[in-house]
Amino acid sequence: MSSPVKGIQGFIERRVTKFGSGAKVDCPKEFLGRKVYLIITLDKE
Repeated sequence: MSSPVKGIQGFIERRVTKFGSGAKVDCPKEFLGRKVYLIITLDKE
């Protein structure tokens, strides 16, 4: 059975940090200009 999700290069786990009056998630600049999806989990570790 093949996965319905295609074209995924990998994943990175990061913590959201405060940035001015908002928030940000850092990632390597090799992904600059790429389309990404941010998945929010229920736990607040």
